[in-house]
Amino acid sequence: MDITTVQKEPAPQSEYEKKKQTFITRTIWTFVMIFGFFIAMFAGHIYIIGIVTAIQIVSFKEVIAIANVPSRAKNLPFTRSLNWYFLGTTMYFLYGESVIYYFKHIVLVDRVLLPFATHHRFISFMLYVIGFVFFVGSLQKGHYRFQFTQFAWTHMALYLINVQAHFIMNSIFEGMIWFFLPASLVITNDIFAYVCGITFGRTQLIKLSPKKTVEGFVGAWILTIIFGFGMTNVLMRYKYFICPVNDLGANIFTGLQCTPNPVFIPQTHTIQPPLLLHQPPFTFSIAPMQFHILVFASFASLIAPFGGFFASGLKRTFKVKDFGESIPGHGGITDRMDCQFIMGFFAFMYYQSFIAVYKTSVGGVIEMAVQGLSVEEQVEVVRGLGKYLAGQGVLADKALRCFEEGLPGRRR
Repeated sequence: MDITTVQKEPAPQSEYEKKKQTFITRTIWTFVMIFGFFIAMFAGHIYIIGIVTAIQIVSFKEVIAIANVPSRAKNLPFTRSLNWYFLGTTMYFLYGESVIYYFKHIVLVDRVLLPFATHHRFISFMLYVIGFVFFVGSLQKGHYRFQFTQFAWTHMALYLINVQAHFIMNSIFEGMIWFFLPASLVITNDIFAYVCGITFGRTQLIKLSPKKTVEGFVGAWILTIIFGFGMTNVLMRYKYFICPVNDLGANIFTGLQCTPNPVFIPQTHTIQPPLLLHQPPFTFSIAPMQFHILVFASFASLIAPFGGFFASGLKRTFKVKDFGESIPGHGGITDRMDCQFIMGFFAFMYYQSFIAVYKTSVGGVIEMAVQGLSVEEQVEVVRGLGKYLAGQGVLADKALRCFEEGLPGRRR
């Protein structure tokens, strides 16, 4: 007698099981990202720069991908290639600007790199023009609307992602604190908003994000300020965080050396109580950075979340839940970075406007000499510096004579 074995299909997961599995996956990958981020940060600035670069590329890919491409337009020549070409051109320009600005003392004295540095903007412009010409040459009748939409969409993505990420890169060069502190404020604010929202949230904040509440928004603002004040007090004790990058090979163990920005040096303040109280003046010390952190924390709490609301509106426009599936349980990279881009942009602009100390640097002097003086005048500057150093006892007389012999003859 034949016995037929009937295999039962596994029962579909209940809604509770699905949420539980998603929560577990999300939690695991959250810790993986945090662990990886701290390893990269302690390993050195170059690794953080690598992470920011990867985030730019993946975010650009995700934002470009959510635009629905008509099936008949998928085979158009140069459609995707031009997207990536414009990305490469933009990153070449922005990265070049940063490298030339922060490492001009290296770039401008190298025979190979000097032409690229002095003509960087023209080279970048011509690269863009080549892409523009190819775009116009690839236009086909019946696809004009799609092609121009893709062109505009690509440029919008470049501005919203890569241009803002450029300023995040510059913040890393100015000091790790200007990257880590704004990023941590956004992350903690998001956590505080969630906790406050589920605890006592009642009033909806914005229709684009129905789960956001006014109570959670305000509560997160207060807690983010407290967190920022404490975190700043810790970070500004370590030169690895507050010093500008002068060695891309530095890490948490080798550290960095610099004269701290005055914003990190505690200053003494005296408060005079009202005369009626007959109390002596109250004196306390606090670093100016502790006042600046109020602005950073307020922006991270009150303005940066609108980057997330903007992203939510964008996803609703294209009827997608997430920008991608780059991070299991979280969606795409862009889903996690939507608030970070505008926060990083603000952090650099605020730093440059109110905190940065501008002074002459070695790279700045070399740049002025290379671009503003003739070769003969540059030789005279070098000869004069040699004599000055000899007069200060830094350069020995014998070394000065050898130095003079190696220079071209004096101008007649």
